[in-house]
Amino acid sequence: MFIGHFAVALAAKPAAPAASLGTLFLACELVDLAWPVFLLIGLEQVEIRPGITAFTPLDFVHYPWTHSLAMALGWSVAAALLYLALRRNARVALVLGLVVLSHWFLDFLVHRPDLALAPGAQARFGLGIWNSVPATLLLEGALFIAALTFYLSRTRALDRVGSWGLAGLLIFLLAAYAGAAFGPPPPSVAAVAWAGLVGGALIVLLGYWVDRHRVMEA
Repeated sequence: MFIGHFAVALAAKPAAPAASLGTLFLACELVDLAWPVFLLIGLEQVEIRPGITAFTPLDFVHYPWTHSLAMALGWSVAAALLYLALRRNARVALVLGLVVLSHWFLDFLVHRPDLALAPGAQARFGLGIWNSVPATLLLEGALFIAALTFYLSRTRALDRVGSWGLAGLLIFLLAAYAGAAFGPPPPSVAAVAWAGLVGGALIVLLGYWVDRHRVMEA
C-alpha cells in the first residue's frame, strides 16, 4: 500500500493538531523508510519478480525487522516515546504511535501472504488485494479521497503556498503511485531502496513545508 498510508496521516491531523503534517507523514511511512536502509545493509531481502502480483513486481522475501506485527508495534512504541520525550505531548504521541502501527494492518490488506507476526515466526499473512489492480486502486483511492476530504474540511490555507503547495504535494504522491502501479519494473533492488529513501524523505519534507502554510479550522 502507498497512498493509503498517507491517507491515515491526513486523517490523523485533526486528532493531533500540534503535530506537523510532515511528522505524521514520517510516522505513516516510518517502516518504509527503515526498510530501504535494511535492504542496503543486507538485513532484509526483496526480489524483483514481475507477475508475483498484478500490482507490484516486488517479492518481499525477508523483512521481519520492519514489517512483522511485533516489530511494527515496537516501532510505534519507540516513535511515541521519542515524541513524548521531545515534545511532552501525550495525546500527539499516542496518535503518532497508532499511525505507525496502522502501517502493518493496511499492508495486511494488500500484500500476498508474506507478513510475519514476529522475527523468526514461520507463518505468513496477507489478504492479497494486490492480485487485482482494480481492487487495489479502488481500496487505496477510496481511503485517500475520504481522508483528503476530511483533512480539507478541517484545515485552511494561510496563503498561496498552503493551497498550491498542497496541490503540488498531492500531484507528487499520485504521480509516484501511478509510476509504481503502471511503470516498468525497477532495474535493481538498489534502485528500489534509493527510490524509497529519496522519495519518502521528499514527501516528509513537503509535508513540513505545506503544514507551515495551513492552519486548523476553529
